[in-house]
Amino acid sequence: MRRFTAILTLVSAVSFYALAAGVEAEKPRSAVPEELVDAWERFQRALQDWGGRLRERFGASQSRETQPLITQMLNSREDLGLSPEQVKKLEQLRDNFQRQSIRNDADLRIVELDIAALLDQPTVDTAKVEAKIREAEKLRADLRIARIRTIEQGKALLTAEQRKKFFEADRSPRGRQNRSSTDREQASP
Repeated sequence: MRRFTAILTLVSAVSFYALAAGVEAEKPRSAVPEELVDAWERFQRALQDWGGRLRERFGASQSRETQPLITQMLNSREDLGLSPEQVKKLEQLRDNFQRQSIRNDADLRIVELDIAALLDQPTVDTAKVEAKIREAEKLRADLRIARIRTIEQGKALLTAEQRKKFFEADRSPRGRQNRSSTDREQASP
């Protein structure tokens, strides 16, 4: 009987240990699938990016650099007395810049995705992240410079009298009112 009790105790202990070990071996499952967590994080980053773009586009204070001067010139074509040739060239400048802006924005989004992927790694390669951040900032700077050049090309298409008229109208209360209605077109020069 003593042997039977010892065997029964041993079997019970081994069974209990095996059961306990099996429970510990199982990883506790998260209440939310990992794919959903990843999607949520990507959504948050996209939402932050989108919010930043909205602030940039509709921000209350804008510098002269961010105002769509070529679009304003085209909107004032009758007041300025623009020739059909001037209108055509201004439209080409604006359209070419918008194409460049769209391409640049797509490239920038890809670089930002690359940065996010690099930052999601267990150990972050700071040299790679730094290079990608510099690449993103170069794209932003290149677009900003291209925008200024495009605006200057547009100004150069105007005669001295047209430029004077345009910039005098810009300083008048009516000109400022017209400007605020076109500020939403920030992506265009």
